[in-house]
Amino acid sequence: MQNTYKNYFAWKGTAVLQTIRERTEELEYQILSPDAAKSREAKRQGEIDLCPFRTAYQRDRDRILHSKSFRRLKHKTQVYIMSGDHYRTRMTHSLEVAQISRTIARGLRLNEDLVEAIALGHDVGHTPFGHSGEAAMAELCGHFAHNEQSLRVVDVLEREGAGLNLTDDVRDGIVHHTGKERAKTLEGRIVHHADRIAYLCHDYDDSLRAGLLVPNDLPPLVRDALGDAHSAMITGFVSDIITTSEGIHDISFSPAMQAVMKTFRGFMFERIYHSKALAREREQAVFVLRQLYEYFIRHIDRLPREFLDREERWGRQQTVVDYVAGLTDGYAVQLFHEIFVPPVGMTIKGHII
Repeated sequence: MQNTYKNYFAWKGTAVLQTIRERTEELEYQILSPDAAKSREAKRQGEIDLCPFRTAYQRDRDRILHSKSFRRLKHKTQVYIMSGDHYRTRMTHSLEVAQISRTIARGLRLNEDLVEAIALGHDVGHTPFGHSGEAAMAELCGHFAHNEQSLRVVDVLEREGAGLNLTDDVRDGIVHHTGKERAKTLEGRIVHHADRIAYLCHDYDDSLRAGLLVPNDLPPLVRDALGDAHSAMITGFVSDIITTSEGIHDISFSPAMQAVMKTFRGFMFERIYHSKALAREREQAVFVLRQLYEYFIRHIDRLPREFLDREERWGRQQTVVDYVAGLTDGYAVQLFHEIFVPPVGMTIKGHII
């Protein structure tokens, strides 16, 4: 009887027994572009037994998806802090980046499993309260970048300090999804562009819902090229990047679409990300993180046991940064109340105090 996870295939007239993973790896060489990363060639930092079903990149995707840091993204702000059920969070942003990345990868015959793993993991190191929190952490500790923290999370913080032992291609794509240095693989470069496509389009959509923008606010260059509907904008960006990147051994927008992207980003930074309308929320978020950081620097013994055990290895400041950066928005506010806000209205033996 044939093994449940092995299949026979014919190769040069010879029947060979192979695992499902091996069959998938073989198909990558037959179907994908020569420029695509191949999972059979993936390397990782630590040795690991091969899975009979999943390729290396598929396993990385699953490890990220089941991690605590990924689950916490559902309670971390994208732009609007604690604003309601229909606004994007870091988790929904990551899922949208993964979807856009897979569409581009399929159009260019690149490795969809690799782009999905990178996309799901690219923001796991983000602080609470979005980029306001990131800026606060950078000011407090001298240097903080969410892409570097994402790599630190998957390398050394997950699994009680053991890390996820991801492949080098996924790790490279995570740390280089933003910044001046480009990812080594085309799949990593796809995620870089998909991240921008996703956050500009969905933050614009959320801003319409919040009443901070109306469609006529869009710069004419952007509206003429992409329209003013969220789905049409994504389609326009994705179509351009696929047709432009075909056959050039790189991932790029056309010059015309690069100009649209630059104009769109400038508009969103001016009207939303740095807007006066959200200034109060940004100030509150920065204040909460500053107080928590300074409190735990002074009282590191109040950290959870797993973080106390890391102080000797990483030092006090890095240990506190790892803890505070990993908090969700809601838990950061809860901690702030527990530490700094008197329990007004509590009762003792029936008496209000």
